[in-house]
Amino acid sequence: MQTLTPQAPAGTEDKARDRQALRRSLRPLLLDAVLPMGAYYALHSGFGMSDMAALAWSGVLPLGRTVWSAVTERRLNGLAALVLGTTVVGLLLSLVTGDARMMLAKDSAGSGVVGLGVLVALMAGRPLMTEGLKPWITKGDAVKEAAWARLSATSAAFRGAERRFSAVWGTALLGEAVLRVVGVYLLPVGVMVWLGTVILVAAIFVAMFMGGALAVVPMEKMVAEEVTRP
Repeated sequence: MQTLTPQAPAGTEDKARDRQALRRSLRPLLLDAVLPMGAYYALHSGFGMSDMAALAWSGVLPLGRTVWSAVTERRLNGLAALVLGTTVVGLLLSLVTGDARMMLAKDSAGSGVVGLGVLVALMAGRPLMTEGLKPWITKGDAVKEAAWARLSATSAAFRGAERRFSAVWGTALLGEAVLRVVGVYLLPVGVMVWLGTVILVAAIFVAMFMGGALAVVPMEKMVAEEVTRP
């Protein structure tokens, strides 16, 4: 008697890859935002550290992650280099001033500089968000990557969607930074530690939604059509 092996429903592998891509995209948010926020409250409320000391120590994890990624991958793309530079400079300036509010403003300045850098690079014809966008659409499939390369070279509509993705993320990061800097100097430090993260998370999800609607969905459609083109 022949044994039949159940076949996975059509699209199951794509859905699994989508879930994996989503987890990979959210992991940095957990490590760089949620854990540092928890560390701040543990050090400040649990161990009685000052705002300045608690903020300084809670910033070690995201800074260490940035440096570790740069060393282990042995290369820096434009966006990663921008994040690393603003993180290091901002932390040093904050430690020199000794101001807890400056520590919080440093995080906002970092995302603001990244957002501004993305927008400036976009105007110069170099969309920096492409390195994060391409794996999401091609999912490591060699055929889709080849289709991406052809569309990037020949399709104005495809390149336009690519630019819109960078425009959405650059605007979201810059807007988030402005809101957080205003909050830092108008609200208590303890409030802005959690509220700043809320603003950051909201900006990320808005960027994900808008970027998906304006760029990811049409680009996925164009790649799928290119793959099936005779």
